[in-house]
Amino acid sequence: MKPPLYRISPKLDVERAARQFRRRGRAHIPHFLEAEGAERLYRFLKGNGAWRLVINQGDKLFELDRAAQAALDPKARAALDQAVHAAARHGFQFRFESIRVPDEEAERAARRDELTAFASFLSSPPTVALLRRITGRKAIGFADAQATAYGLGDFLTGHDDDIPGKDREAAYVFNLTPLWKIEWGGLLAFHGSDGHVAEAFTPGFNALNLFAVPQLHSVTMVSPFAAARRYSVTGWLRRRSGDAASADEGGPRGQLETRQ
Repeated sequence: MKPPLYRISPKLDVERAARQFRRRGRAHIPHFLEAEGAERLYRFLKGNGAWRLVINQGDKLFELDRAAQAALDPKARAALDQAVHAAARHGFQFRFESIRVPDEEAERAARRDELTAFASFLSSPPTVALLRRITGRKAIGFADAQATAYGLGDFLTGHDDDIPGKDREAAYVFNLTPLWKIEWGGLLAFHGSDGHVAEAFTPGFNALNLFAVPQLHSVTMVSPFAAARRYSVTGWLRRRSGDAASADEGGPRGQLETRQ
């Protein structure tokens, strides 16, 4: 029998993470996986050619694969950047690359790659039990997943993830860039009610960020002098369709399904 691709690290401090989540509705959890698994997943994402640039225009989503991106001439790329930046000044806007994972178990089982295996690992009964323990959200049934890569100039403006019918209990971001500096941007920033940053998490390697839904947050723009791409696997911890809603839910509604 093959050993599992991914295992929870014995260094993970579950009680500390649970205390953080109870106190602030979010937690930064270093050493989530055993190191070998995190490194394998990072190598898979870094070497993958299936990335698609995703950009929204209002509630519409546009995707460009690597070939379509390469076909953009400098004038077209400059016009695209200008349109994205103009929309971001006053509204909800994002730009980054992604690789999606299907939600259905049968579709996941048909795919044999490290990213899909990680999504299945997050939705496995032992991992779901761990995530319920940390968040206190007993209704969590599975994790959806998508890989994201933020390159130079990529960003995600403020939103709260709360969309009717999505059955989200909490959001997660599993970071996979081996070295990252604060000044490179790409920070997961939580917005305070006073207009200041309440807290921000640097994308540390093999660190899992969890936070309750709804919660206003954004990803700051990756600086033009950043020396790496910001790789992560992101998504939401969700109830199974038909499960009772969590008593903790409420608050303002979001606009469009996005990934951190």
